[in-house]
This record gives sequence, C-alpha cells and structure tokens, in this order.
Amino acid sequence: MIDQIPPHDLSAWLAAARAEGQPLLLDVREPVEWQIASVRAESADLLQLPMSAVPSRLNELDPDRPVAVLCHHGGRSMQVAMFLQQQGFARIANVAGGIDAWSLQIDPSVPRY
Repeated sequence: MIDQIPPHDLSAWLAAARAEGQPLLLDVREPVEWQIASVRAESADLLQLPMSAVPSRLNELDPDRPVAVLCHHGGRSMQVAMFLQQQGFARIANVAGGIDAWSLQIDPSVPRY
C-alpha cells in the first residue's frame, strides 16, 4: 500500500518510519524545478532524482528503506511510488499535493510555480 501523506503530516510519517531505517525524501522533479524551489525535511535524507532516471538508477535506492516521493503536485511522485512498490520497496509514501502543497501548508517561502 502506498501512503498518501499531506505535507503537514510528513514529519510524523518520517518520524514513524525511522523505526525501519533512515527515511529518504525522493524528489522526482526535473533539475530546473529544483532550482526554482526545494524542500528540506527534518529526519530524512533528500535525493533529487528526475522521474525519468529512476528506472536506470534503481540500484542506488535501498528497497528496505522508507521512501517518501515528492514532485510538483503529486502525480509524477505517485507514478514513481507505484513503480517502486512494483520493484519490491517495502515502505513507500506519496507526498500528496507535492511541493506546491508544501509551500501552502508548511513553508510559504518556498516559491510556487
């Protein structure tokens, strides 16, 4: 099952996931998007990896590590989350609403685009 986590609940999800290992926040937006806006999540490592590169770089990800996937609005991240689940990843979450919702709910200094 893929958890749908709104940004305001992400910290709690990451904290709970720590029992299973150091969580990863996987940002699957494109590099130009990272330059516009970025996030930092306490208690998680951040990896910026474009959606198109995930299949070819899958070996860089640990399937036993909790992973929360983030994009602009939540569509691409959900596709990546489903892909990871199909590849046997144990604990996956989609950040519902993406970085846009992050800006609205958590940090208004994060630019909306």
